[in-house]
Amino acid sequence: MNITNYTIEELHDLLVKKEVTAQEVVKAVFARINETEEKIGAFITLTEAEALEQAREIDAAGIDPTNILSGIPIGIKDNIITNGTRTTAASKILEDFVPVYDATVTKKLKEANMITVGKLNMDEFAMGGSTETSYYHKTHNPWNLDKVPGGSSGGSAAAVAAGQIPVSLGTDTGGSIRQPAAFNGIVGMKPTYGRVSRFGLIAFGSSLDQIGPLTRTVKDNALVLNAISGHDANDSMSYEGDVPDFTAGIEAGVKGMKIGVPTEYLNEKGLEPGVKEAVLKAIDTFKSLGAIVEEVSLPHSKFGVPAYYIIASSEASSNLQRFDGVRYGYRSTEAKTLDEVFIKSRTEGFGMEVKRRIMLGTFSLSSGFYDAHFKKAGQTRTLIRLDFDKVFKEFDLILGPTTPTTAFGIGEQIDDPIAMYLSDILTVPVNLAGVPAISIPCGFSNELPVGLQLIGNHFDEQTIYQAAYAFEQATEFHKEKPNV
Repeated sequence: MNITNYTIEELHDLLVKKEVTAQEVVKAVFARINETEEKIGAFITLTEAEALEQAREIDAAGIDPTNILSGIPIGIKDNIITNGTRTTAASKILEDFVPVYDATVTKKLKEANMITVGKLNMDEFAMGGSTETSYYHKTHNPWNLDKVPGGSSGGSAAAVAAGQIPVSLGTDTGGSIRQPAAFNGIVGMKPTYGRVSRFGLIAFGSSLDQIGPLTRTVKDNALVLNAISGHDANDSMSYEGDVPDFTAGIEAGVKGMKIGVPTEYLNEKGLEPGVKEAVLKAIDTFKSLGAIVEEVSLPHSKFGVPAYYIIASSEASSNLQRFDGVRYGYRSTEAKTLDEVFIKSRTEGFGMEVKRRIMLGTFSLSSGFYDAHFKKAGQTRTLIRLDFDKVFKEFDLILGPTTPTTAFGIGEQIDDPIAMYLSDILTVPVNLAGVPAISIPCGFSNELPVGLQLIGNHFDEQTIYQAAYAFEQATEFHKEKPNV
C-alpha cells in the first residue's frame, strides 16, 4: 500500500479504521523523502525524530474521527516560525536561527494534531520565482528535473507534487503559492489579505504577504484553510469576521455562475500557445458545466509588475533592516568596528537578489524620489483594486492562466531579473488588490503542467473552491503524477 499518494480524506479514513497508524504514515513519508530528496531537494530541515514522537503520542491518544487533520503530515515553508526548529528563510543570515515560539499558523496546525515533518526550501526571504536564490540548494521540478519548481514556495510545491507529503504551507507575496502550484500541477490557494494571520511569518512585503496551503486536491486545500484561518490579535491586519466552513457547499457546482475572463490575460504578449490552449479548453469545460463565461477587462493590470516591485521592495528594505548582525542573524567575523559589523554582516549574509531589492526599495523611498515612485505605485495599486471591484459587481469569479509559461529551465532566467519578474505578471494584481485566488491544474504543454487561476472577491474563498472543485471533478489532471 503506497499511502504517500493518498489525499487527506483518504488518509483520515485509514487512520480512523485503524488500517494504518500515524507512526506508519510518518515512516512512509520519510521513506518517500529518502527515496526522492536527492533528486528534488525540497527540504532545508527535516524533523523525523520529532515527527515520529508526535505520531506516537497521537496513536496513544487515538485518532479523533471528528478531526480530519489529526495525524496528517505537513511541511512548512522555511519563512514561517516553528518553535524549536531552525527557521532560515533560505538565507545565510538566519542559518542558525532557532525560534522560541510558534507562528499562529503552526500553533493552529499543532492544535489540529497535524505532524510537521520539516521546513521547505524557498527563494531567500521569498524573493524570487524559481527557488534558485536559496542560500542552501536549488529545488528541482518533479515533472522535469532540469526545470525550476517555481518560487518562492518551490520546495512546498515540489514536495507535494513528488508525493513526499500530502500538504504544505507556502506564502504568497506576488504569486509565490500560485506560480509554483501551476508549475508542479497541484492546487495552491492565496487567501484574501487578512484571512490568515501573518504573526510569525518573516515579513517580505507586509501589505502583500499571505500564508496559504498547497495540496493535491481542492477539497484537501479547503480543509487546511479551515484550520489556519481566523482572527488573531497578534496581527493588526487580521480580519475579524467569521470564518465559514470552506468545504460547505463545495459540491454545489457552477450552473448559473458568472465568470469573467480578462481580455488582457488571454492576450498577454508572453503567453505560450500551449498555455492558452489549455485555458481555452478549461473555459469550454466551465461552459459545459453551466457557467456563464464572458469577456471582461482589467485595464490597469498591465501596470501591476512595476507597481508591485516598487511597493514590495520598499517594504522589504524596511523589514530587513533588523538583520544587522547585532539584533538578529549572522555576524561577520571580519568586522573590527560597529559600522563594519553592520556592513560586513549584511554584505556577507544576504544574497544578490535580496541586496538588489533592498537597493530598489531604499531608492524608491528616498527623499526626492518618493512621490515619483512609491506614491505613484500606491496610486496604481488603487486603480488595480478598483478594476477588480468593478468586475465583481457583475461576476462571481475571474478566470485566466496562472502563469504565461510552463516551468522554465534551471539557470535560464536567474541572470535576467526582469524576465523573472515578468513571470509574475498574471499573479501580482491579485496581491495588490488583496483578493483571494487559487491555481489548479488544467492541462499539460510539452509534458509540463499548466495552471488555471480562479480569482474571487474579498473573503469569498468559498465560491473559488466551489468552482475549482467542479472543474476538478470534471477533469483528470489532478490525478496525473510525475515519475520521480
